[in-house]
Amino acid sequence: MNAADLVLTPRGLRFGGRIYPCTVGRGGVRRDKREGDGATPRGVHRVVGMLWRPDRMARPADWAQPIRVGDLWSDDPADPAYNRMVRAPHRFSHERLRRADPVYDLVLLTDWNWPDGVAGRGSAIFIHRWRRPGYPTEGCVGLRADHLRAIASRIRPGTRLIVP
Repeated sequence: MNAADLVLTPRGLRFGGRIYPCTVGRGGVRRDKREGDGATPRGVHRVVGMLWRPDRMARPADWAQPIRVGDLWSDDPADPAYNRMVRAPHRFSHERLRRADPVYDLVLLTDWNWPDGVAGRGSAIFIHRWRRPGYPTEGCVGLRADHLRAIASRIRPGTRLIVP
C-alpha cells in the first residue's frame, strides 16, 4: 500500500493521509461477491474511469467523461454488454447513470468484473456520493460529496481501491 491508494478501513476510506467517512454495501464486505448480494468485494480494484454530470458540476479532472442523457450501466448477466456502459434504449436490465438524485453526479469506475464481466459475479463497483451517513450502498463505496470531489481531483487512472 502507498499514499496514493484508497484503502477501506474500519474508520473510513484512507487516502492522502486522511480518513474520509464512507459507506459500503448493505451485504457487508465479502470475498465471494455475487450479483444482487449488495456486498462490497474484497480485493484490489483499480480506478479505470471517472464520469460526471456537466449540467451539475465543473469537470472534476481532465480525464473525466461526461454522463449524457441516455447513458446506462448494464447489470443483467444475460446481456452481452454485462457490466459496461450502454446507451438507451437498452432491452436488458440496466441502471440509469443520469439520475434525478445526486448519487451519480460524480462516479469513479473500478475494474471489478470488468471489462469482460463474468455472469453472476456482480456488476459495477463504483465510488460515488452517499445517500446519507451510514446508509449502505448496493455494493459500491459511498462518500460525502465534497470528499468525493476532493479525492477525484487528486487521483489518476489506475489508482487502487484496496478493500481488505
